Amino acid sequence: MQIILMEKVTKLGQLGDVVNVKNGYARNFLIPQGKAKRATTANMAEFELRRAEIVAADAAKLADAQARAEKLAGTVVTISQKSGVDGRLFGSVTNADIADALVALGFEIDKAQVRMAEGHLKAVGDYAVSIHLHTDVTTDITVTVVGEH
Repeated sequence: MQIILMEKVTKLGQLGDVVNVKNGYARNFLIPQGKAKRATTANMAEFELRRAEIVAADAAKLADAQARAEKLAGTVVTISQKSGVDGRLFGSVTNADIADALVALGFEIDKAQVRMAEGHLKAVGDYAVSIHLHTDVTTDITVTVVGEH
């Protein structure tokens, strides 16, 4: 299916690109999320008319994400979990736990924006976690997991 990208999509294309994707990816993810529209002649003409407006809105989103990243950079989040004497946690610290802790500190973060390279945290210690605020803006924070007996 041919679609017009309404914003930059990682590994797919830039704003305004016309690309071919599988039907299910377009119908189930890109179009409902507002990331793309079908590449019909009417939609392409409408996009060209509104191109400047869409580019300006995308630039505003990018500027907002960069400002949020500056505030968030270097933040240390402490999360307390039950643990054994060897420092291993009963359960794990997930991206939802980290997002909830950041919201409690006053940041607007969704759990999908928290990227954990090594997966869930299963031991006491300090971990570097990246926060993906925009396709071009990523910042790192430190998560300190403290054990409680």
